[in-house]
Amino acid sequence: METATRVDLVTRHTQEVVTDEELATLLEGDSPSAYIGYAPTGEMHIGHFTTMRKLADFLQAGLEVTVLIADLHAHLDDEKSPFELLDARSQYYEEAIEGMIEAAGGDPADLEFVRGTEFQLDEEYTLELYRMAATTTLARSQRAASEVVRESESPTLGGLIYPLMQSLDVNALDADIAYGGIDQRGIYMLSREILPDHGGSRPVCLFAPLLSGLSGGKMSASDAGSKVNLTDAPDAVEEKINDAYCPMGEIEDNGVLEYVEFLVFPVLDERGEAFVVDRPEEYGGDLVYESYEALEADFVSEELHPADLKGAAATYISEVIDPVRERLTDQPELLAAAYPETYGEGE
Repeated sequence: METATRVDLVTRHTQEVVTDEELATLLEGDSPSAYIGYAPTGEMHIGHFTTMRKLADFLQAGLEVTVLIADLHAHLDDEKSPFELLDARSQYYEEAIEGMIEAAGGDPADLEFVRGTEFQLDEEYTLELYRMAATTTLARSQRAASEVVRESESPTLGGLIYPLMQSLDVNALDADIAYGGIDQRGIYMLSREILPDHGGSRPVCLFAPLLSGLSGGKMSASDAGSKVNLTDAPDAVEEKINDAYCPMGEIEDNGVLEYVEFLVFPVLDERGEAFVVDRPEEYGGDLVYESYEALEADFVSEELHPADLKGAAATYISEVIDPVRERLTDQPELLAAAYPETYGEGE
């Protein structure tokens, strides 16, 4: 595969690359490696799916891809995951990620899964962490993690160690590319700054956009209506999309449009299918879109009504997550072990 083609595959649907020149040089080689890390905290949702779908692009471009299930990070970040739930939640995340990769057209067998506890407790890693802590100021660490770690007036030491460990993970996993949401930018800029002094190299960084919540603005873990969970039934998906913020002709903070752009269209493109909006003949008949840009243009011009967009989006989103939903709901014991407050006995 030509370098230009690999670059297009690796960078499409991303928000920022640091840097383009470094990435192009890297992709001239045979088997560059990339990694993404997920702290197994709350249930995975459609926002995770949009970033996870990129891993299928990485695999197609010939990258070696590692998925880090960052179990210790999940506890360090204000104990978002109690220590006794880390193993079950790590298993759940691995199952969900494999399901999403498969639904996106990739082969989960081509991924390597690693848990943080498999190497982050090693003597060499721990010693390097101490060395890094000795030379990194509290302010620098806090600033790097400000978009990722839960903030409070009295931050815990765990939240300050978090970005140092994430920087060390890049080196420990021999990753040439660090991939994550744009909220990870501060941490990976810290990695590029300090890793050369700790036996590593500056990683190329790829950042995915953070999508808006369905209720407008930022997606919130505490607002069930702002996101579609991977276990949501079709009628729940339809209800959430129908209730979503989607003003006529407006693009900003429009989660429905963003999910169509970053999740639905990439999957349809992989299948060679178009996005079809069913409309009665009295309202102009069906609309068929081969590209997201054409759909957005019709939405802005008000040719495409929000109600018609929502109906089609709900159908396609539900179809995309359906195999993942089935994979997870077929394992009720795993769901109950990972999230007993939601799926436990009596729920």
